[in-house]
Amino acid sequence: MKKIEIVQNILEANEFIAAQNQRLLDKHKIFAINIMSSPGAGKTSLILQTIARLKDKLRIGVIEGDVASTLDAEKVKVEATAVAQINTRNMLESCSLNANMVSHALQSLPLEDIDLLLIENVGNLICPSEFVLGEHKRVVISSLPEGDDKPVKYPMIFADADAVVINKIDFLPYVDFDIAAFQKALQGLNPEVKIFQVSCKTGVGIENWCSWLLSALKANS
Repeated sequence: MKKIEIVQNILEANEFIAAQNQRLLDKHKIFAINIMSSPGAGKTSLILQTIARLKDKLRIGVIEGDVASTLDAEKVKVEATAVAQINTRNMLESCSLNANMVSHALQSLPLEDIDLLLIENVGNLICPSEFVLGEHKRVVISSLPEGDDKPVKYPMIFADADAVVINKIDFLPYVDFDIAAFQKALQGLNPEVKIFQVSCKTGVGIENWCSWLLSALKANS
């Protein structure tokens, strides 16, 4: 019972800070997206494609979450308006970003110069689903090489997503991935979810993804 109470307290404290984060973002008219996936699914690639397509329309900031390295932040900072790095290796919660981490990262960003904030969460399909960050939308990326069973194995993260990006669609001729079965399982968990089939390598589907982002941002303003 004590353990359950501690977990509840942690999550309640996180939600309190997340609400503060969202109020700060709203004050500066920043639309924030929490991007989650397993390692290697294409979070950084999607962020780079998004910046390339929208940088003439929006000022885009990025928070890069990773256990240890700064490799992704180094790639993104060349293109983004501003980048903040969070490394979780020495933190109590290392498998996910939480609202307190994001709160500190926001303090290092020029919020007055950002319209869209892309938050790249730590690569994991379990922990990130438990912690809201203050984001306006939650996005999950699932790539073809991972297999089509992820919504069945990790239902929580997919059930809470506003959008799911099926990445690496160019692999379809070479892998055993049943898109119809994936979408059926996903919509069984989350009937309202938006689904995008993209290839961050070839650019297929990126326009549809970016159009949804722009529409969501406009609806939030």
